[in-house]
Amino acid sequence: MLNLYPLIRPVLFQIDPEQAHGLALKALKAGIMPAQDPISDPALEQTLWGLKFPNPVGLSAGFDKKAEVIGPMFKFGFGFVETGTVTPKPQHGNPKPRVFRDPANNAVINRMGMPGAGMTAYKDNIEKFLSGKNRPPGVIGLNIGMNKSQTDPMKDYAVLIKMLAPMADYITINISSPNTPGLRDQQVPEVLAELMDTVRTELAKSCGDHTPPVWVKLAPDLSEKQQEELAATAISAKIDALILTNTSLERPDTLSDGFRDETGGLSGEPIFEQSTQVLRNFYSLTKGQIPLIGVGGISSAEHAYTKIKAGANLVQLYTGLIYKGPNIVHDINSGLLTLLKADGFTNIAEAVGTEHR
Repeated sequence: MLNLYPLIRPVLFQIDPEQAHGLALKALKAGIMPAQDPISDPALEQTLWGLKFPNPVGLSAGFDKKAEVIGPMFKFGFGFVETGTVTPKPQHGNPKPRVFRDPANNAVINRMGMPGAGMTAYKDNIEKFLSGKNRPPGVIGLNIGMNKSQTDPMKDYAVLIKMLAPMADYITINISSPNTPGLRDQQVPEVLAELMDTVRTELAKSCGDHTPPVWVKLAPDLSEKQQEELAATAISAKIDALILTNTSLERPDTLSDGFRDETGGLSGEPIFEQSTQVLRNFYSLTKGQIPLIGVGGISSAEHAYTKIKAGANLVQLYTGLIYKGPNIVHDINSGLLTLLKADGFTNIAEAVGTEHR
């Protein structure tokens, strides 16, 4: 498979990161960017919550905020695509510039602040995709968050569930972005438990017995005590899955000068170890009772496999896509097949959490 991205990347990297992202979305919507050769192999397939995942590699929230390019992203070979974060009302997000690259470290800092067109436009895009012909296989996740101006987050999550949950394969509750004031305040056991009660009540009203599973996305900057408390809450509140993790406020010394001083959430390879350790901790704390989704610094099959062995049932990436291009999905899935075979596994599920055994 011819990989043209190394030729295109230097041009894209001369452009402001947010503008480059906008150009990529336009190209995807116009059908300019070619589809990749998908890998279809039973060894990569899993069924979780009654949903069939063709492979364990998913697109993280943040790339397709408005749910505009779901189909093209599936054609890159992703097993699942998470759209959003969507908020009830449209909002501009934080002042620009608000996205910064560090190519020397395959890293990004963003302080976007969840800009978007709001839930009505987002819903229209989801419906357009679902009603289209020849829908590609894969699972769709809807990532929901509160508006910056909201003082009662429960209201925003309730209205989003009411409008969007009936269309979702799964719902992700974003309570961990560092760029919305007060959002990480939801990462407190009693607040999270109340939030889940609100979500479950609204799901029962909106979806009846056919409710989508609820995933919760947590930060990598949690203390060990916070991790212990939230793991216990996740079990008691019957959270269906945890995404570990969002972007980090940490600033490793290895980051490039100038870049290190930008505020916002750090993503990419410099947070790989931090996010993987949090994943590892939650697998131990929950005794493998809750499916986990590993995110943070994945740019190779080896990265993905490390997270799977640390306890991830599935993985997601975004920053790796920026630096490696769309071939990264094919390369990771192909590499996973090789790694599974070398370890004597016949299916990806057999590798989950094996480093703990």
